[in-house]
Amino acid sequence: MATHVITGAGSGIGAAVARRLHARGDEIVLHARDAGRAKELAAEFPGARTLVGDLSEPDRLSWALSHQTLPDRVDSLLHIAGVVDLGPVGDLTPKTWRHQLNVNLVAPAELTRLFLPQLRAARGHVLFVNSGAGLNAHAGWSAYAASKHGLKALADSLRHEEHANGVRVTSVYPGRTASPMQAKVHQQEGKDYDPSRWIDPESVATTIVMALDLPRDAEVNDLTVRPGW
Repeated sequence: MATHVITGAGSGIGAAVARRLHARGDEIVLHARDAGRAKELAAEFPGARTLVGDLSEPDRLSWALSHQTLPDRVDSLLHIAGVVDLGPVGDLTPKTWRHQLNVNLVAPAELTRLFLPQLRAARGHVLFVNSGAGLNAHAGWSAYAASKHGLKALADSLRHEEHANGVRVTSVYPGRTASPMQAKVHQQEGKDYDPSRWIDPESVATTIVMALDLPRDAEVNDLTVRPGW
């Protein structure tokens, strides 16, 4: 039975992945931003363990996790949580930049650092759910895209550093996916939101589980998932 640490399991792609892994009997350890959210996740996924820490304050993650019981074994660390705030460069404040960089980039780097001993021991897998914005930046997306371009660099560097330790590293780049985040993006863009136009989170979850289950003789480095219509 594999053990997976998952951020962002409360909705969208993260929830879809957590449901898949939970249903097949794997052990899931779900990250939550606070104790109340952890209680909700524990109720939604009976038997799952939870860890509490605020991704918007990555400097405090080490302290927060040091006061909790971490899993002895980690077969995969799945970075799925993320935040987005659109706006032109001329309007974005340092606070907006820091929030997206902290949650989308610095916190994943710090969580990876904290779990690397368990990942090395298990010859585990670190998977980053990136974004199409991590490959191409467009007007209004500078802060979010910068955080996701940085996440690609983090994954690429980590892959080279940990290859000899048997740790696999995958970046998944979904296009627009039907989720609460996508609803927020449409609101910020001033557009009507029709979830049927975009990728179902279950479809992205299928690609993530495929990457995790790939035999040890192969590794998915980068995987782009686009809307099929």
